[in-house]
Amino acid sequence: MIASNRSNVPFVSLSAVPATAQQRRTAFAVATVLLMIFSISAPFANVQLPEYPGYLPAIESIVSVNDFITAIFLFSQYSINRSLAVLALANGYLYTALIVIPHILTFPDAFTPTGLLGAGPQTSAWLYYLWGAGPPLGAIAYACLRGRDRKNIASRTSAQSTIVWSVTFVVCLVLAIVWIATAENGILPTIVGSGGHYVNAVAYVASPLAIFVMIVAIALLWIGRRSVLDYWLMLAIFALILQHIYGGFLASQRYTLGFYASRGFTLVTSMLVLSLLLAETMRLYTRLARANLLLERERNNKLMSLEAVAKAISHEVRQPLAAMTMNSEAALLYLGKSPSNVGKAQALLSNVVSDSQRASELLQGIHAVFGSGGQRTESIDVNELALGSLRSFQAALTDCEIFSRVELSTELPSIVGHRGQLQEVVNNLMQNAIDALGSVKHHPRKLILRTNRQADGAIVLEVEDSGPGIDANAAGDIFDVFTTTKPQGMGLGLAICQTIIERHSGSISVAVAEPRGSIFRVVLPVGVRP
Repeated sequence: MIASNRSNVPFVSLSAVPATAQQRRTAFAVATVLLMIFSISAPFANVQLPEYPGYLPAIESIVSVNDFITAIFLFSQYSINRSLAVLALANGYLYTALIVIPHILTFPDAFTPTGLLGAGPQTSAWLYYLWGAGPPLGAIAYACLRGRDRKNIASRTSAQSTIVWSVTFVVCLVLAIVWIATAENGILPTIVGSGGHYVNAVAYVASPLAIFVMIVAIALLWIGRRSVLDYWLMLAIFALILQHIYGGFLASQRYTLGFYASRGFTLVTSMLVLSLLLAETMRLYTRLARANLLLERERNNKLMSLEAVAKAISHEVRQPLAAMTMNSEAALLYLGKSPSNVGKAQALLSNVVSDSQRASELLQGIHAVFGSGGQRTESIDVNELALGSLRSFQAALTDCEIFSRVELSTELPSIVGHRGQLQEVVNNLMQNAIDALGSVKHHPRKLILRTNRQADGAIVLEVEDSGPGIDANAAGDIFDVFTTTKPQGMGLGLAICQTIIERHSGSISVAVAEPRGSIFRVVLPVGVRP
């Protein structure tokens, strides 16, 4: 239900919703059912049935409420998109909703033998035919104005003013018709004779003219058909044609099968467009709700807040800075010895240079994750990433007495991606494993780096540890922003990892290791550029 105006401002319009194949089939199926019901009952249209005076007021009261709600929906549509076609249709439905009321009040035997409002013998019949002119004339106006919709969004006051003037015009028109049909009913031609029978003018003039107008409406709608609203309007007017065939040609008097059936078709006519409006409004609400959920998820994945960015920088840069500090202090100790151990000091200072380069790459990676700009992509060997992380954490693994093992597949193709970002994912998973193993006291501390290839060709990288593991209930939320299992954790590392992997069209998950611990699994497709 989303269209756009000249200024590319989206707006909602039923008249702009293209009908799907399923919706077209549904409209034709409903038309077929109505035609079948008509064909079965038509031969018995003149069968006299018991009189139920309350039947007509009950049916037409429902029709009035349905059409009034439909008019409200259409006026609401106009207030959003300023479509003159929708405004004309809204006026048509408001007209039918209002004129049904005096028809109920003036119908003989509904409330009094002759009807209320000072009705004459022709009042109810004339109101019936004038009521039936509302939907087709409204549809004709709609069809003629579809291509001339104003797409510029005006002010709310302007829309309200237009609607008020439209409602005022329709109310005055209905009042004028009611006044002529009641107070001045003597000037109206006779269409109901003695005994409640329709005169020949109904079958030869009034009904054919009404049906002709309806056929014109359907033809105009069919010529420019596009939207789902077009099809349902044609369906509603088709039901109205069947109703008039009953009333004008088949049912010669009141309370026959044709009389009752025609009012049933009247109810169907009023329900069709209202059902469409309700269904499309619900569909729009569902789409908006889904869009909001997707936007919320996107916002969480990108960590679109200054607080998250600041914490992410702190979280990511802290590791290489700590390594630089320790290596620098150790180098100073070796240089301060007598005699100085220059070789050891040079090796440590080389590590400082490597860590500073790593910190620079981290900052570039964070900019690529949070900013609009990208980072240069290149061909990457996943095994090299795994071994690079293992080398970076070798000292920490030794200090924590963690046994490490690599199980790398030797025939892995390269992937295309951001080396710094993917390296940081592996580093994050390694650091989390080391942190988890720090609490292990009574069984061996093991860390395994593993790579292999799936049947579909994607590359799999796994980081397995023998730590305390992750609660199965918390596994589904562990990648959410600010969710952490560490006492001093920020809850950003895994969220950043998920964002990076998803940008590489991959996936990241966690599973329980046997007999204990956890396995973080990264799946990256081959040949896909981020």
